Amino acid sequence: MKCSREMMQLYAITDRSWLKNQTLEQQVEYALKGGVTCVQIREKNLDNDLFLKEAIKIREICNTYKIPFIVNDNIEVAVKSNADGIHIGQDDGDIKDIRKILGNDKIIGVSVQNIEQAIIAEKNGASYLGVGAIFKTETKPDAKCVSLEQLKLICENVLIPVVAIGGINKSNIMDLAKTKVDGVAMISQIFSAQNIEKECMELLKLSKEMLNL
Repeated sequence: MKCSREMMQLYAITDRSWLKNQTLEQQVEYALKGGVTCVQIREKNLDNDLFLKEAIKIREICNTYKIPFIVNDNIEVAVKSNADGIHIGQDDGDIKDIRKILGNDKIIGVSVQNIEQAIIAEKNGASYLGVGAIFKTETKPDAKCVSLEQLKLICENVLIPVVAIGGINKSNIMDLAKTKVDGVAMISQIFSAQNIEKECMELLKLSKEMLNL
């Protein structure tokens, strides 16, 4: 699957800490109905077997909506679930080695915090970049914030799509308007909502306004 800038407009990342009385599959489908443009499954505490079972279920739902499905970090789960791609951090492996395993038709997203990391990731074959944390976030309280100036610099110096992540919400999303970013990735803003479908509709509208679409 080719990685496009349109995929980055509203990028949802799962977090089972917000499940309440719903299943992860239900929450993801609500988000898809609301218009999210990409879904990443992020599971830090499940063993591989449970992670794989969950990934297969979510991948099938995403396929129904024709929306890209990305696995966070776990190459084995990404391969066995036939995900559209994987997202890795700076310490999660070599992009070239992962490309050999996944093949040329899969998406590889890479988290970066500065222009140097961004240029190296693109050179090594990343499909898109996730830049953050842009604002303080409870999901990763120890994450160092990336300035809007640094985000803009990254966007101006790479040719691949860039998605901003970290503490982005309705009150600050428009602050990204002049950074040339291609979209926003959200976790709690989406999955903590009482009405996920409605929340995603509103967030997608704001994202498009921010992107001047």
